[in-house]
Amino acid sequence: MPPRVRQYSGGFAHARHQPLKSVYLLYEVLTAFVRIPFWALLAIPRGLRPRKSWSWARTFNVQLLRHLTALGQIVGPLRVSPSYLALVPGIGYHGVWVEPVSSEHIVGKLKVWAMAAGAVPVKLPGYWLHKSGSTIKGEAPLMPGEKIVYALHGGAYTRLSAHPSDPTAGITRGLLDRVDSVHRTFTIEYRLSSTKPYPEEHSFPTALLDALTGYNYLVNTLHIPASDIIVEGDSAGGNLALALTRYLVEHPIAALPPPTLLLLLSPWCDLGTSHAYPGSSFYTCRKSDYIPLDNLENAVYAIAAFTGPFGLGASEINPYISPASIHADTSFAGFPSTFISAGGAEVLLDSIRTLHQKMAKDMGDAKVRYLEARDGVHDFLVFDQGWHEPERSMTLTAIADWVATESS
Repeated sequence: MPPRVRQYSGGFAHARHQPLKSVYLLYEVLTAFVRIPFWALLAIPRGLRPRKSWSWARTFNVQLLRHLTALGQIVGPLRVSPSYLALVPGIGYHGVWVEPVSSEHIVGKLKVWAMAAGAVPVKLPGYWLHKSGSTIKGEAPLMPGEKIVYALHGGAYTRLSAHPSDPTAGITRGLLDRVDSVHRTFTIEYRLSSTKPYPEEHSFPTALLDALTGYNYLVNTLHIPASDIIVEGDSAGGNLALALTRYLVEHPIAALPPPTLLLLLSPWCDLGTSHAYPGSSFYTCRKSDYIPLDNLENAVYAIAAFTGPFGLGASEINPYISPASIHADTSFAGFPSTFISAGGAEVLLDSIRTLHQKMAKDMGDAKVRYLEARDGVHDFLVFDQGWHEPERSMTLTAIADWVATESS
């Protein structure tokens, strides 16, 4: 049977436009005086928590995050994030403009897809973040034994940013703090996808072109050996890290060798429906994760925006879009050593387990390290405020051990 495909009408939640947006936000502010105390009280009895092992703080924070995420789906982004249109200066990091990757490095299916989507490489902002106390300049040559993390941020391809002020920077700060050989991380401000009622722009493979631009900058502008680059991605960034690595492996380009290490954190590796069956984590973890799936049309918005002219069916069979899909003919032969982190309480859990199984089958168990934090929510490494411990520290320690082992 052909894979089941979600339907998307092209509409979206009613409160995204003024004056309805203002009215809805006012309603949210007023009702918060009731909701927040109610959530706080509801989190006290251990038997009412999504996981009895969770603390009060985790229970409350996950409920609050779920509500804020759902609110963002209804009214649009709740905070204005930096975008690819401007380099945002600040203290504690170093920003650079990155020239677009050469068209000669865009070959094979990527070239065809880019032409179909009207996507072309552009100049993009990039940001360097440093280990605390580091005196290394952003674009300085590598120190002996140093590794560079090339980080690709999450956000369902439709929101968030590579900027160090973004919530996902909690991951890079954690890596800088825990991994001895990592003194700097680099992020690229890839273009975000959108569709109706917004302009229909930057669909697949735009983000892949932009990830290639950032990788080319590291390898061919700064002359950093691919063997010293750790490609890291969380959530949708994990999807993008997989697509970038797949492209570099499947289309050998002398000037752009694949990285030696791949770090995937709660990767969004199946944008289709192959893991959305009764009894799967897509359903069983809905109450223990902050990703809101009550309104599926809102949830499908990001997939529709990303797949664009290729349609939702591409999310079922294209290995560059859904490498863990049961319907996709996917091979991981030639992929670099990989570390995969997942949360045992996240809705993406089963798809990440499938990804691990597929990669281990093609690459061998020794080249794929998998760590599942039993009570972890989606992308829990982001939360550096202390309420998602000990999972966050334990995972960062395991990543540090993996990097040290693979680098020896």
